Amino acid sequence: MITETKRGYIMNYRIVADSSSNILSMEDPHYFSVPMKVRAEKEYIDNADLDLSQMVEDLKKHKGTSGSSCPNVGEWLDAFGDADMVFGTTMSKGLSGSYNAAVQAANAYMEENPGKKAYIFNTLSAGPQQAFLNEKVMELASQGLDFETIKEKALEYYKNTHILFCLESMMNLARNGRTSMAVAKIAGMLGIRVCGDVQAGMITPVHKPRGAKKATETLVEMMKERGFYDGAQLRIAHCFGEKQAQDLADATLAQFPNARITIEPTTALCSFYAETGGLMIGFEGGYNAANDPDKF
Repeated sequence: MITETKRGYIMNYRIVADSSSNILSMEDPHYFSVPMKVRAEKEYIDNADLDLSQMVEDLKKHKGTSGSSCPNVGEWLDAFGDADMVFGTTMSKGLSGSYNAAVQAANAYMEENPGKKAYIFNTLSAGPQQAFLNEKVMELASQGLDFETIKEKALEYYKNTHILFCLESMMNLARNGRTSMAVAKIAGMLGIRVCGDVQAGMITPVHKPRGAKKATETLVEMMKERGFYDGAQLRIAHCFGEKQAQDLADATLAQFPNARITIEPTTALCSFYAETGGLMIGFEGGYNAANDPDKF
């Protein structure tokens, strides 16, 4: 896709993200989502055609093994198209093979197309925090900035974003090696939820509040501890937990009346790991040393 910006630059770029970002499409035609997959008795492709409620119901009844898989090198290359500049974002490389596949694709793309550039961001995260990066890269690229400037400014912004989670069940995470079974067994017992963040690209439980109200209070305090400020963006993704998401939005607005809040459903990959009632919370705040891509 070739676009002429207001500055007169001719841009031919793409922003390509795996579907763990929860953004399957944007109005901007430069954006492409590469679907992750959920596997149980059948395979569920994380795209706009999927009946998400049916997938969730199927998985509740499923007693066998289940898991997820990432896009392969060929799928990433297909999504790059013929762009002169490609920026990719993936789920944390500590949680998925998506980053490694995307990097292999980027290297092959540049080798096969001398003069073209591709860079893959290891988000060390997923969901709403990754979505912030997608949107920032899109914003910068649309301004006609050069490749290195886009990369540097996007990373600078991203270092001041955060991800939290609040889950009623962690069994799918535990069964697929993303957290310990001991922690997973706590979630859901007597109304206990597990709230945490991502550190060095790995899921890290922090608090175990009992009940929805206490969980909401805990999340607001965790946001404040990480530098959330009035006017910052807050993105709440929920897996069939709209009331809990709205409660968090209301509690946030009570203390930060100018917060810019988006509530959205999780897509297939994030729904698989968040499970019913789970929340994933992305927000702007202070410097996030625990999840700085330059360090890990």
